[in-house]
Amino acid sequence: MNIVKSPLWLRFVLPKLTWNRSRQEKHIYLTFDDGPIPDVTPQVLNILKKYNIQATFFCVGENIIKHPEIFGQIKQQGHGVGNHTFNHLKGWQTPLATYLANVEKCQTLTQTKLFRPPYGKCTPSQFKQLRKQYEIIMWDVITYDFDNRLSPENCYQNAIRYTTNGSIVVFHDNVKATPRLLYALPKAIEYWLQQGYEFKLL
Repeated sequence: MNIVKSPLWLRFVLPKLTWNRSRQEKHIYLTFDDGPIPDVTPQVLNILKKYNIQATFFCVGENIIKHPEIFGQIKQQGHGVGNHTFNHLKGWQTPLATYLANVEKCQTLTQTKLFRPPYGKCTPSQFKQLRKQYEIIMWDVITYDFDNRLSPENCYQNAIRYTTNGSIVVFHDNVKATPRLLYALPKAIEYWLQQGYEFKLL
């Protein structure tokens, strides 16, 4: 079962992580994980440009190395960037020193204060060390666009069903997510705009 909205108990257990922004303003924070990826990230950028929206891209270092021109487009178009490790590591399966070195390797490319752990998972010691340097960005709503068992329409419903003021929403600009991402993203943006939301950078 996919848990679309981050549960209150998890926010209680990990209160020093960022799950959402202020609930006072009618703002949404769109985020995209795993890029930059050819044929995917450029299409996302085109959608965002069409609606004049800015978002935050949590980039994988090795993908930046492979596709520097796309990473350049992200920044040139005024979007924010975050650190998503160099090799998309699983924190629970990686020793502390190795994990921190991998994050730092990505940081030389991203130069950001924002970090999101791949899979949303780190060990307590990893979180403790990373908080010294980064704001650790989790999410309020995750669309599950990467789940190929999910229909594009259900992905869209995931995106809009639980979104409220200050929601941080996760999509993925990777190949696996493409059919659901490209269907749900523009529909969700149009819905949110109709509801009066503004889109902000983290």
